[in-house]
Amino acid sequence: MTGASGHTRDAAAPPAAARTRMPRDARRAQLLAIAEELFASQGYHHISMDDIADRAGVGKPVLYRHFPSKLDLYLAIVDEQGERLVRAVHTTLDPFREPAPGVEAGDLDALAVDGLAVLEGIVRAYVAYACTAGRSAALLFESDVMRDPVVRARVLEPDARIAGAFADVLVRIADLDAGEALVVARTCTAVGRAAATEVVRPDGATADDVTRLVPRLVWRGVHGMLRRSRPSADAQDDAAALDGSAAGI
Repeated sequence: MTGASGHTRDAAAPPAAARTRMPRDARRAQLLAIAEELFASQGYHHISMDDIADRAGVGKPVLYRHFPSKLDLYLAIVDEQGERLVRAVHTTLDPFREPAPGVEAGDLDALAVDGLAVLEGIVRAYVAYACTAGRSAALLFESDVMRDPVVRARVLEPDARIAGAFADVLVRIADLDAGEALVVARTCTAVGRAAATEVVRPDGATADDVTRLVPRLVWRGVHGMLRRSRPSADAQDDAAALDGSAAGI
């Protein structure tokens, strides 16, 4: 071709002889890896299916056989990243769903240890995911397609699943009902997301600083909600009598 755009396309596409056949699963993994790198570095709107096909050395029909649209490809990457994050946080949360063996359910000291450990674990898991994912963490934490309701729901789904699991733990350790626990869990999850975002910023804090400071900040609030033993009926009557006496002074 003599046109500038046509010349660029011919130069970018590998010659047919250089293209290699791959097993279907291997090709899909290759396309996902290439698209992830391009979306993470340049954003969804700046990358076309042509760009991805060219980088993979395949024709667009091959790409479309695996992913019907650019949005389908993007969502597949978001889902994969979300599963990695959820697995990391569940590894932290699962041991705290029940009291440690030999510990009374209402032991305030044990609840305090569990509460702080859970918060530290969640923040550490978010931060570790972000450090491992590198620029790809932006697909969950700073997606440029959040105005699309389908994308927004899929990007935020990992946080919703994590918040639900954390709420189950909070119901055990804090004096909250299920609805209240979910509100607190969602807020803590948002803090974990913000902490991870801070780490991946070029001018952000170190992972060590974030995992040391952020849980301490959140813990101040959660500590006041720990489940304390209920006073006996006699103790409640005594307290009421004292209140009545004080009111008459």
